Amino acid sequence: MDDNQTHDSKPIFRRLYERVFPTVADFFGMLAEQSANAAETTRLLVEFMETGDVEVSQKVRADEHEADRVKASNLGVLSEAFSTPIDREDIHRAIMTLDDIVNYCKSTVVEMDVLGLAPDKHSLEMALHLREGADALARGFARLSTDPATAGNDAAAARKAERTVEKAYRRAIADLFQGDDYLNMFKRRETYRHLSNAADRVADAAHSLDSIVVKLC
Repeated sequence: MDDNQTHDSKPIFRRLYERVFPTVADFFGMLAEQSANAAETTRLLVEFMETGDVEVSQKVRADEHEADRVKASNLGVLSEAFSTPIDREDIHRAIMTLDDIVNYCKSTVVEMDVLGLAPDKHSLEMALHLREGADALARGFARLSTDPATAGNDAAAARKAERTVEKAYRRAIADLFQGDDYLNMFKRRETYRHLSNAADRVADAAHSLDSIVVKLC
């Protein structure tokens, strides 16, 4: 049976009701799933920084492709939604910033591969704190449908993790620019910068989460 037949088989009053009162998509569930996926990517990034395992870096790359699919799907649902439980702008911003976290995780491992760089203590430290921030976001977005007030604490934890990454980044740069191995300095700096950018997106996602919490509470 094709879609038209399925649609026509519905009682006329049911079809009229759905036209007047369309079903609202589960945006909170969508954001919870997307943030959980981002947290999983940061977990893989930490594993790569701990082991240097190329297979793990390939998983990070694969996660980015899946994240793009999820982002496109969520944006499609948002664009077609008749109504949303919160401002569309907040949902859109959350979708985009969560995806950006995964993008920068991929950029990090790709750049390290291209430049022939192995993980070091600084990249591991930043990845660990990045994972803390992403985990906090995943907890916060998961609470929106049941306990939004508590999600504000998770947003604060994510922002704290971003600040910790920035401190680690500055220490890494200070250590890096010692001696005269300038080629290594500039290679490493690019890697560190991708991790810093990922942390910036964690903070952006935390601001989106905070904005949603304020409007729900």
